Amino acid sequence: MLKGAVAGRYAEALYEIAVRENIVDTLENELKAIVAAIEASPELKKVLYHPRITAGDKKEVVKRLFAENLSQVTVNFLSMVIDRQRETFLGDMVAVFVELANKARNITDIHVTSAAELTAGQKQMMSDNLCKVTGRKVQITYSVDPSLMGGVIARVGDKVIDGSIKTRLASLREHLRQIS
Repeated sequence: MLKGAVAGRYAEALYEIAVRENIVDTLENELKAIVAAIEASPELKKVLYHPRITAGDKKEVVKRLFAENLSQVTVNFLSMVIDRQRETFLGDMVAVFVELANKARNITDIHVTSAAELTAGQKQMMSDNLCKVTGRKVQITYSVDPSLMGGVIARVGDKVIDGSIKTRLASLREHLRQIS
């Protein structure tokens, strides 16, 4: 609960600044790059998340690694996050920031899981159909789960569209149990 509340407050405040300064895309790219760098480096993650390393030392590490490639708004935001000991929530803050930006752009993030890798044509058809269903532009990430046996599962926010054979078989099995 705390994680979501903290991430939401910080992301919303940063998003308001980004809109006012007309730098939403710039901040989004910078923040995604920082989170990716932290996730890719266990050493950096250890330094930034360690409670005994001072805020000053953490800010110095961030400054050395990123400052040349970041806008002043991003540098100030990272400094504030570190000063307030919220650096462990940075990934969540960035995720909420991206959600806010995509909402303003009328883009919906969708995760599609299929039983087998989809072809380019199938992916295009999926994208077209999901655009029609949602009434928005879509940004789709794909994954494969062979246990589905066939079909796809699409997650749109908190809604799930389940067209998998696995679920259909489970539903049929349950129906047969009830009538016997």
